Amino acid sequence: MESDTLDLLDQQLVHALQLNARAPFSRIAEVLGVSDQTVARRFTRLRGERRLRVLGLTDPEALGETRWLVRVRCTPDASAAVAEALTRREDTTWVSLTSGGTEISCMTRSHPEEDEHSLLLQRLPRTPSVVGVTAHCVIHTFFGGELSMVTKYGALDAGQIAALRLPRPARPSGPAPALDDADRRLLDVLAADGRAGLAELAAATGWSQSTVRRRMDELTDRGVLYFDLDSDWRMFGIRTCTMLWFSVDPARLAATGAALAEHHEVAYACATTGPTNLHAVVLTTDVRALYTYLTERIAALPGIGRMESAPIMRNIKGPGPLPTVPQAARRR
Repeated sequence: MESDTLDLLDQQLVHALQLNARAPFSRIAEVLGVSDQTVARRFTRLRGERRLRVLGLTDPEALGETRWLVRVRCTPDASAAVAEALTRREDTTWVSLTSGGTEISCMTRSHPEEDEHSLLLQRLPRTPSVVGVTAHCVIHTFFGGELSMVTKYGALDAGQIAALRLPRPARPSGPAPALDDADRRLLDVLAADGRAGLAELAAATGWSQSTVRRRMDELTDRGVLYFDLDSDWRMFGIRTCTMLWFSVDPARLAATGAALAEHHEVAYACATTGPTNLHAVVLTTDVRALYTYLTERIAALPGIGRMESAPIMRNIKGPGPLPTVPQAARRR
């Protein structure tokens, strides 16, 4: 590749898929003013280069699960091996090496009824070469999940966004829907490929295609299923990814978190338990831009006391399962 950065059409395609991940290529092409073949070719290239994946993911809160942001301190010679082991667990996402490779950060999720012997937090302290573990329970998300930083880059205009954006249904109250084995097979396929066709999903579940479509709509309406992108941020000119932890006056936590979520640089923001109570992941073009962001925009936020930062050296696992060798993109 001559350049990591995408042209405008590639960026518009990524934005379109973030708004409507399963939109037919013909619909996206109509909105972007190009041919179906052009959209399919661009998507195939991005996916084949492992720069873009469409994922169908489950929301842990909708399933009654708890998310934990875990920081693992290791001896330097063991951090890569521990990180690789964490990526192979089904309950982990966003496994990253930070702080010069001496610390691992990951997100994990658990259900109150889960066997405690399978819990990551029970096992990590007994892992050789792990010298410390800190776990922060995520108690509120200000930005993340189905909200993506892709939408902050403005590749599409207001008319194009309106033509592609799916309505967000009101989430019904009540307990999370029970998932059976067929549901889990459906979700497993979508987690690997959010654009998997109805025929493939029907074969995995044993349902008819109409039943697959109806169940996907039900799970989406209940907030259990949502679609996201796993993308290479370098295509937007991003070279620096940094984790931030803040101590914020509790009376100002909600307002500060909401203000942080509006920042162009913020890819994820949440309130947590622990010695710090606000966490963010920030993407900038380089370290100089990070310095400017910290000394100008962060410094202007109310209620922030102590701040800790850790550059991400390498993302080993993203929001979904580990990718396999990509198949030819489906043309729909």
